[in-house]
Amino acid sequence: MTKNPEYKEIILKTADTLATLFNPKVGTIQSWPHNKMGGHNTIIDNMMNLELLFWASKNGGNKKLYDIAVKHAETTMANHFRPDNTSYHVIIYDFETGKKIKGRTAQGYSDDSMWARGQAWAIYGFTMTYRETKDTKFLDFAHKLVRVYLDKLTTEDLIPYWDFNAPNIPNEPRDASAAAIVSSALLELSSYTKDKNLKAEYLTKAKKMIVSLSDNYQSHDVNSAFLLHSTGHKPANSEIDCSINYADYYYLEALLRLQKLK
Repeated sequence: MTKNPEYKEIILKTADTLATLFNPKVGTIQSWPHNKMGGHNTIIDNMMNLELLFWASKNGGNKKLYDIAVKHAETTMANHFRPDNTSYHVIIYDFETGKKIKGRTAQGYSDDSMWARGQAWAIYGFTMTYRETKDTKFLDFAHKLVRVYLDKLTTEDLIPYWDFNAPNIPNEPRDASAAAIVSSALLELSSYTKDKNLKAEYLTKAKKMIVSLSDNYQSHDVNSAFLLHSTGHKPANSEIDCSINYADYYYLEALLRLQKLK
């Protein structure tokens, strides 16, 4: 936005630092090097970090950053999802062999549940990876991920509960951040499909999500954030029904993308 070379230097250094967490035996970036879960652990959130590596590889950084990003996406696509295309939060790999040990959750309801923001990170991450690589396997997978999300989304306003399998629905907190992420991803994904019906569905639902967030989730005078009613880490009783910065970020991005479409 600013073309300030000092910012570029920071981004390139940050990309190099992130790359130090890549384990070539596993094929992913490690998320929590000192975590009790053990092994080489990778969270679905890391798909979002790949954009940094792609950008750096195109703007003066090491070209190997591109290869790391692609390998991480490929490994994640192969190991991070259940047969129904719902995402685990965490995959534990063996440090030495690179083999997948098990799928876990940290911020979702259970190891087998569909954590709303985790699925949102996956949808957005693979859509972005297609944008950067133009490899259709990532595009096809993004369509599969968003299909299961939309099919399981039962709320009238299209703002999900924090976990699709939470035990006390409808008396469970919502997660505005997941809706913001998915709405922005849907707007981008709609531009990559030639299927008119699918394109119309993506656009219609993305707009409805944005309208719902705008009409009923804005913070107004409650605090300085844009949105209320996000859920950070319910199992730890942390950040429940509150404002979270990444909800604001992707909400703003969705609004800007919608403005460009118009």
